[in-house]
This record gives sequence, structure tokens and C-alpha cells, in this order.
Amino acid sequence: MFKMNALVPELIVSDLQRSLKFYCDIGGFALEYQRPEDKFAFLSRGNSQIMLEQDWHSESPWRVGPLEAPFGRGLNLQILCEDATALAGAFEAAGYPLRRGVEDHWYRSDEREAGQRNFLIQDPDGYLLRFFQDLGFRPCP
Repeated sequence: MFKMNALVPELIVSDLQRSLKFYCDIGGFALEYQRPEDKFAFLSRGNSQIMLEQDWHSESPWRVGPLEAPFGRGLNLQILCEDATALAGAFEAAGYPLRRGVEDHWYRSDEREAGQRNFLIQDPDGYLLRFFQDLGFRPCP
């Protein structure tokens, strides 16, 4: 059964159908529900969730300023995936260039390091996404 997370980002998008193709058809998100009359969709991928709403007018209470491409400057969304290499390949095959290719990174977390295989891509509106595959932990060198 569907359960909403405590924190779910909502992204204003310029074309909901284009965003749904990106997130669902290529990115592996599931459409949990939508309100076509509001041009709104709620998506999930594993334990990751996002809401998408098509921009409908400049007086929307959800807008805090003018929208200029790329949207979401200063923000990146980290999303867990099972196979970062395969997902990056699927985006590239669909014509979406990667902002940064697949790389392994180790990040210190107190006395150990957490490993991620990740890549960066921007969605059709320019939101920066970091898809990552968990590589586990290792002791700090």
C-alpha cells in the first residue's frame, strides 16, 4: 500500500507529460496518482518520492519568484537506484546527456566511509538529479 514519506519535494515543471516520460519511462519512477485537472502527479521509485506540477500561471502561490531555466538552481536531489551504470545508459540511449558520468565516490561519515556509484543528470527543466547506487561502508584510511 502507498505511504507518503515525511518529506516529499514538489517540482514545478514546464510540461508535465514531458517530465512523466523522463521520470517514469526512463527513470523507473512509478506513477502513484495524478490529478489531470491540476496537471499534477505523485511519483515514487523505491523509497524516493517526488511530486510534479505543471506551471500554470505567474500568480501561483507555489511560485516564490520567476521561473528561469534551469529550474532548481542550488538544489540537487539524491535518488537511490539499484544499478547506476545501467540507468545512466538508459538516459543516454534516450538522448539525455549526463552532466557527470558514472563515478565511484567515498564520503567520510564519522569513522567510516560510505560508498556511492553515482552520476548527475538534469531533468527536462534543468533540475539536478544525482542517482546513486549504494556501495556500502569501509573504514576511513
